Amino acid sequence: MDIPRSLKEILTTLPSDGKVTLVAVSKFHPAESVIAAYDAGQRVFGESRVQELVAKAAELPDDIQWHYIGHLQTNKVSQLLKVSNLSLIESVDSFKLLDVLETTAQKLSRRIDILLEIHVAREETKSGFNTAELISWYKNGGPSNLKFLRIRGLMGMATNTDDETEIRKDFQSITTCFNKIKELSSTPEDFDILSMGMSGDYQIAIGEGSNMVRIGSSIFGERSY
Repeated sequence: MDIPRSLKEILTTLPSDGKVTLVAVSKFHPAESVIAAYDAGQRVFGESRVQELVAKAAELPDDIQWHYIGHLQTNKVSQLLKVSNLSLIESVDSFKLLDVLETTAQKLSRRIDILLEIHVAREETKSGFNTAELISWYKNGGPSNLKFLRIRGLMGMATNTDDETEIRKDFQSITTCFNKIKELSSTPEDFDILSMGMSGDYQIAIGEGSNMVRIGSSIFGERSY
């Protein structure tokens, strides 16, 4: 697959004002594929397995901004947070994980940017907070206990369906939650990232307010392993 060409084609479909960040999802693709996109100008890449991200980060240029986008096991947190150019953890999906991230970041004397993952899709296999518990947590001042984590916004996925109306409805639900939490946040200026949309639905997501999209197969082709 011609990765530079595919990347360029995706970039032409994003708003020209630069307000939507492209996360090139390089999971399950070799370092050579990342370099091909890097040489074409891409700097933000997403991985879903800690071991794979750690290995690629050690091998690839230091100015890459790595995003962790997969389900994060608590016993892998320390390993992940030691990656110096880890830029954002997009998939914080439980209060238990929040606690472990906060404790580990404190031990490492490191400030970590995160997104809270919201679950609105119909598939029960997808993880994340439900809207009501997250809004309640904000109303009760939960984020004030976090000193080493900076909550930058929300990440969410739509139901895996061909029904565009259903997809749009899911994204609207996530955007509504984002706006409510931004109003409740004591630092609304920091709460500025809404990560929604993948290869098959990112244009719908952008139309519903997303300013960060996670695209893999449309850039790199089908996963190689």
